[in-house]
Amino acid sequence: MNPESKKSIDRRKMDRIVADHSNSISLHDRYGNILLNFQGIKVGNLVGMNVDDLVHEYSWSPSQKAVLTRAPVVGVVSTKHSGKQLVCANPILDGHGEVSMVVVTAMDKTLVDRYEALIERGAPTDESYRLTVQYLSESDCADRAIVAESPQMRRVMATAESVAKSDSTILLTGASGTGKEVVARFIHGHSRRAKGGFIPVNCAAIPQELMESEFFGYVQGAFTGANPRGKEGLFELADRGTLFLDEIGDLPLNMQSKLLRVLETGEVTRLGDIAPRRVDVRLIAATNRDLKEMIRQKLFRSDLYFRLNVIPIPLPGLRERPDDILPLAYSILQELNEKYGLDKRFTPQAKEAFFHYDWPGNVRELRNVIERLVVTSENADIYIEDGYFRESDVPPDADELADPPRARPCKLRDALARAEADCLRAAMDACGGRVAEAAALLGIHRSVLYRKLRALHGARPLVADEQ
Repeated sequence: MNPESKKSIDRRKMDRIVADHSNSISLHDRYGNILLNFQGIKVGNLVGMNVDDLVHEYSWSPSQKAVLTRAPVVGVVSTKHSGKQLVCANPILDGHGEVSMVVVTAMDKTLVDRYEALIERGAPTDESYRLTVQYLSESDCADRAIVAESPQMRRVMATAESVAKSDSTILLTGASGTGKEVVARFIHGHSRRAKGGFIPVNCAAIPQELMESEFFGYVQGAFTGANPRGKEGLFELADRGTLFLDEIGDLPLNMQSKLLRVLETGEVTRLGDIAPRRVDVRLIAATNRDLKEMIRQKLFRSDLYFRLNVIPIPLPGLRERPDDILPLAYSILQELNEKYGLDKRFTPQAKEAFFHYDWPGNVRELRNVIERLVVTSENADIYIEDGYFRESDVPPDADELADPPRARPCKLRDALARAEADCLRAAMDACGGRVAEAAALLGIHRSVLYRKLRALHGARPLVADEQ
């Protein structure tokens, strides 16, 4: 081995490299000598070998190409025993611009096959490409540590690990920011589908008119402007994996019935097609809304609710799990220190302030607050000024709202008319312009709502039901 390859390797740098790459990883010098090898093959059984010694095992060497080009190289490598690997070779340059080492990572055959299948089915749209890249890059998310020091969170994680072994549908409930997607990824990562795709979908973020094509896909020529090759939907992307439907309470009634059909039959039909396609998908749904109350208001189907609520897992808010506040804070701080190359630390005053705050935004708010403190504090010691939470993050106290400014005197009928108009607009906004749902929310017949809207707008309004 060339003497240059025997140079000592900074242990902290190596730990960081290994932590950032959960797939097979090895370190080569510029001459092709293998210095370190982790995970994909037992540690050490290739150390000391040269890539030339493996010429009969692999179809080509991305690491040697990276040395020649002094640029990252990505490609599919055929192996003698395990089929194919998607390999990425990243050269590390010295101060003279020469390659000193190459970091080589390889993804397993299952990931490569799935990626190729997605590409072969048609030119990927921006959305499907994003989902594919996310799937490939986040297949290890189940291995990320989840902070669960409190008894409440330990029970949640014990339940999650237990039910991960089945294919039963799971309903995660809890306030916004409690970590529903984190738990969903944990369940997927500990299931028999861990090597399949984890496809996260925010139901509130997809426009209603695009929902059916996004969920079920479409065939060639299904509608004007469609991809000429057609498009697979989210259920097909998640085949043999997990589909995570966040904000399930925001799913329109017409899509609720179609989702129920898929859950009952295990089949999806693309727009413009007549032949159903079988899909093998494990569904995890999540919501921060009261679905039982929505059922009473005729905004959510009871039959879909019972289909989703096979295994309910409620997630506690951060104020209900105070034992997790500091461990979470330290975990987030460590992550941000590594991300920005800093060495910030909490003062005792800051830690005390964390305990005295209610965290209405839960873990998401905790992360945002810590990141803001890390990037704005001038010193290494993080100190929280008096009144920081009240000014930045806390909604007004109930006492502050108890005695609002007095309204100017006016005719009672005018005040009632304004209040009714505000109520009508709020209901229509909450229901996305759907009159039937807004009427149910207001507790009146839809004909009454039509009449009031006509009076409000001076003409028959254009609403979602009529478009």
